[in-house]
Amino acid sequence: MTADDLVVLLDPRGNAIGTAPRTGVHHRDTPLHLAFSCYAVDPDQRLLVTRRAHDKATFPGLWTNTVCGHPAPGESLTDAVRRRAADELGLTIQELRLMLPTYTYRAEMEEVVEYEWCPVLLAPVRADAVCTPSPAEVDQVAWIPWDRIVALAQDPPPQWSPWAMEQVRLLHTLGPDPLAWPPADAALLPPALRRSTA
Repeated sequence: MTADDLVVLLDPRGNAIGTAPRTGVHHRDTPLHLAFSCYAVDPDQRLLVTRRAHDKATFPGLWTNTVCGHPAPGESLTDAVRRRAADELGLTIQELRLMLPTYTYRAEMEEVVEYEWCPVLLAPVRADAVCTPSPAEVDQVAWIPWDRIVALAQDPPPQWSPWAMEQVRLLHTLGPDPLAWPPADAALLPPALRRSTA
């Protein structure tokens, strides 16, 4: 088993307390673990959204933010985001900005629970960013204007992931233009992940 097959387990304060196999950690009593969400936005304030593959073990078929994942033990947050963006979408991400370092959530679908400390990042990308989704991970992609996503999040449709809709509402409090949002302080990341996001 390689490092990226493991997730980092956390205590309520965000300290690492061990690891667990990624394929078996999500169930009815999922422990708190480390994750991330990333929002890729182009110069026209369009958000790259993805529909999760229908055969994914957790929350299949739902629309969500650009990319989610789990940092491997010892992996930096930025390396984890870039790795998953490349694996899931064939997307190369250069710049990353930390937005919501303390975001946590718990969500349930068909007796499978997600329970994550999930820092949220913004990835400014070019209008011609190349995206080639992996069918094993992503069923569809779309570029949607940010203001439309914000409107959706006020009364979330059932086909959207609950974490994305909650994150959008929180991100909207930072201002109407995603590319003008002020980066958050990396010192607010959980102790298990307190390292540079540059």
